[in-house]
Amino acid sequence: MIVTIDGPAGSGKSTAARGLAQRLGFDYIDTGAMYRAVAHSCLASDIDTTDRASVTERAAELRIGFDGQDVLLDGINISAAVRSPSISEAASRVAQHPGVRAEMVRQQQAMVRERDMVTEGRDQGTEVFPDAECKFFLEASAEVRAVRRQEELLARGVEVPLEETLDRFDSETTATGHGRSAPSARPTTRSSSTPQN
Repeated sequence: MIVTIDGPAGSGKSTAARGLAQRLGFDYIDTGAMYRAVAHSCLASDIDTTDRASVTERAAELRIGFDGQDVLLDGINISAAVRSPSISEAASRVAQHPGVRAEMVRQQQAMVRERDMVTEGRDQGTEVFPDAECKFFLEASAEVRAVRRQEELLARGVEVPLEETLDRFDSETTATGHGRSAPSARPTTRSSSTPQN
């Protein structure tokens, strides 16, 4: 069984997906972390993240996977390394390359073969897994999303002004879009930054 949770950045997709996967005993795919992993690898190798050919080639070389809530790059846990603002910005650039997206979709689809999975992103229910049995689309105001992201960063010891976080969301939305709800998706509005059961 596949459950998809889509929505814009900061809407609570990851929190909801992790909680649901744990409750159901399903595996979990954090698609945003996959793009961050590509960005992390490129930056570590001094690859220009605007260089479409080089970034696409690197993405095809990587083995990205998950161990519970941890993201693995070629078998190494890089969860802490991929959550910085600089990696998020680089991931937004990386995600614009069609070849990178095609490779990430290929890897995502390979992960769910014969497995029960909760997967979250921008278009999991519309493009990646259109035949998923259960689909959700999370919505939240820009202010709520910015507060959520700011709280996540503060928990990691990174201080970013709220206005800067709002500006970053505007840039990410311009680059990658909010995502769109699948016709069969159940819309859910998050009106606060606090996780809900």
